[in-house]
Amino acid sequence: MIHDPVFDGDRVLLPGEAASVPARVLSAAAVRDADPDAAPPEIRTLAGEIHFVPSVHQAGLRRFCEANGIPLRVRPDVWGDLLEPFHDTSFTHRERMANLERLAAVGLNADETARIRERVGPLVAAYNSAHWDWNHLGPADLLDAAFGTLVPEELRIPPRERDAFRAWATGIANRADGERPTTL
Repeated sequence: MIHDPVFDGDRVLLPGEAASVPARVLSAAAVRDADPDAAPPEIRTLAGEIHFVPSVHQAGLRRFCEANGIPLRVRPDVWGDLLEPFHDTSFTHRERMANLERLAAVGLNADETARIRERVGPLVAAYNSAHWDWNHLGPADLLDAAFGTLVPEELRIPPRERDAFRAWATGIANRADGERPTTL
């Protein structure tokens, strides 16, 4: 989920996801890199976490990174490609093949891609039935669907399973860095 950060010198305050999750202070030293141009902009930590920043804070994230010597890094949007079939649009055979080629380039073969899509399909389809997004669904949308209130409760990830689901989703997103995800 995306929340408004507060950039303050060499740290950033990341508000909690819900009333039960406290805010977190992330030091610049704990940040591996960031991508202000991602949709939405993201911060990746040395611990392997991904934090999303609302696009209205894109310039603030860029300034924070510049001021603290944090590298900017553009990577393939693995979840964007995985969630493409759930857009409110249709794709040509050529577009579907290009999508599978991009996923193969980060180590996701057709079988694994199908298993991942099967796992998240009902959740993302329900989420996008509220959004009608025809352009982009990515990791922030997946987590919003999994933990938010836009989809029926029976499709959401239960609180006791959220850390494992987040780690699994982050592992898949990190395929763009050559890392292998954990299974769920």
